[in-house]
Amino acid sequence: MSENEATTDKIERLITPLETHPPAPEFVAGTKVPADLRERAAADRLGYWAEQARELEWATPFTEVLDWSNAPFAKWFADGELNASVNCLDRHVAAGRGDRVAIHFVGEPGDTRDVTYAELHREVQRAANVLESLGVTAGDRVAIYLPMIPETVVAMLACARIGAVHSVIFGGFSSDAIRQRVDDAGAKLVITANGSNRKGRVLPLKEAVDAALERPGHTVEHVLVIERPDHEVEWVEGRDLRWHDAMAAADDVHEARAFGAEHPLFILYTSGTTGTPKGLLHTTGGYLAQVAATHRTSFDLRDDDVYWCTADVGWVTGHSYIVYGPLANGATQVMYEGAHDFPTLDRWFEIVERYGVTIFYAAPTAIRGFMRSGREIPQRHDLSSIRLLGSVGEPINPEAWEWYREVIGGGTAPIVDTWWQTETGAHMIAPLPTQDALKAGSGQKPVPGVVVEVIAEDGRRVDPGEMGLLTITEPWPAMARGIWGDDDRFIETYWSQFPGRYFAGDGAGVDLDGDLWLLGRVDDVMNVSGHRLSTAEIEGALVEHRFTAEAAVVGAADETTGQAVVAFVVLKESQREAAAETDAVAALREWVGRIIGRIARPRDLYIVDELPKTRSGKIMRRLLKDVAEGRQVGDTSTLTDASVMQAIAGGVAGGAHDD
Repeated sequence: MSENEATTDKIERLITPLETHPPAPEFVAGTKVPADLRERAAADRLGYWAEQARELEWATPFTEVLDWSNAPFAKWFADGELNASVNCLDRHVAAGRGDRVAIHFVGEPGDTRDVTYAELHREVQRAANVLESLGVTAGDRVAIYLPMIPETVVAMLACARIGAVHSVIFGGFSSDAIRQRVDDAGAKLVITANGSNRKGRVLPLKEAVDAALERPGHTVEHVLVIERPDHEVEWVEGRDLRWHDAMAAADDVHEARAFGAEHPLFILYTSGTTGTPKGLLHTTGGYLAQVAATHRTSFDLRDDDVYWCTADVGWVTGHSYIVYGPLANGATQVMYEGAHDFPTLDRWFEIVERYGVTIFYAAPTAIRGFMRSGREIPQRHDLSSIRLLGSVGEPINPEAWEWYREVIGGGTAPIVDTWWQTETGAHMIAPLPTQDALKAGSGQKPVPGVVVEVIAEDGRRVDPGEMGLLTITEPWPAMARGIWGDDDRFIETYWSQFPGRYFAGDGAGVDLDGDLWLLGRVDDVMNVSGHRLSTAEIEGALVEHRFTAEAAVVGAADETTGQAVVAFVVLKESQREAAAETDAVAALREWVGRIIGRIARPRDLYIVDELPKTRSGKIMRRLLKDVAEGRQVGDTSTLTDASVMQAIAGGVAGGAHDD
């Protein structure tokens, strides 16, 4: 089999007719999403995006929609001027919606507070004045290293208000990772906290910042410290300032200034398996237009919705679908500080019940984690308020999709499976829940105004029933404008393999109806004896078995086959006894062979207690690959619990080898 043929292998779900779930008439009733939205966008793509951008408030209206003359560096709405903070706050207050709750905050220790748009507006104005008093001006970079608390949103919007560029650093990163990002961005100020509440412990955030700034040569002038948990920290006189003291002394009125649509809004770093992190640069007008538009349409947003995205603000999902999208739309949302399983696995469902959450947006790994513990926990809570579910982070397998819909969504809630990346800024593939007949596990269609094509390695568009490489053929408003300080790397990383097309390493399949199935990263597609196998497909097969709660599959180097399939499986609690009475490893390997084919049977399959995950719920497969190939395990600083990898690497139980 040639490499091109391998890239376009057929996989079963692409050629098998599947059950569909058309939107129920009672769900569609009351929607604000126009029935002809896709048709309008297809007929006039630039006109569609201009229409979406005009939903924002512009100080200077734009006349030019797209400048693609310096591709791949786009300019959208470039002659217009606006302010992101004004669009998220001021205009809602001015329209008389200041008393509307912006954020229902739930702290991990159990403290709660409701923050209205008027209150958030006042706090952001104060914070903007604080930043300016510290010498921060438009274009300066501010590093934000904070937990999931409302002050994080305040800090981000205060930066946007004065034109400073924020760089949010995930609250689990090490001091070395902080320093690397601070130095690359040339940050003038760091905003952090004395600590973060996590599973009943205090994670030391300020200490990590102090360690990052110990060595001379950085550009940081001040560290602004929010006091969140009861935790004493060291103080550097002349550099460190208390957030609450500075805010108490600041005026609560700040006159926002408009900036050009291409003014930088934020830098967000992505970690690769090799090389230094990439600082993706996003600008204001196009990004804000697309995140607001997709938040409205993907989630069928309505005036009485209570929306909850369970992601961390430290990742792009938090930027786009906790901060800028929902607040630009004047939505009411939940923000939760802690872990989903602390103090018990009831926590998320208690919050849904308490606030009457109607839109719930979470990662497939979290859903599979709940599947592992069974239905009893969610079913002892009233989840009837949920009318729509969302999925983000990685492909969702059909069994998890069905379980999510039935157990969490009451058997009726549509599931919007969204594909996008830090680089894209906003949803790129997602169904319209009021219009599309949904398929379990399928991302289905590009969002209106986005043009996607799945191609073979020679650039040929794949036929229905085949898998290939996911590319984007036309520029979109929320696209990254480059890698901070390294335009050549931006071109080489995303635009060089297929000139004129964006390709960031993800694979996809196209079914016989033309719907899209996301297959994860191409480097998560293995070549075993010339056969191209998707790790997502094998994981999906494993999770279909009655024993399996979660599974992660990686490709390991193999002298005979080139690559070999290695699987790590977490058993369902309800099936542990049954699994112990049989050879669970052999049963699971044989199951994969039956569902996909003998070539896909894992060479090694390990039963483990947990999989290594980040706080956002993403499985860290590169760490499992280290174990599978006998290497020292790499950086575990982003994991929720690093001891999980120690247990796996130290000698996992239940291994099997394919003889």
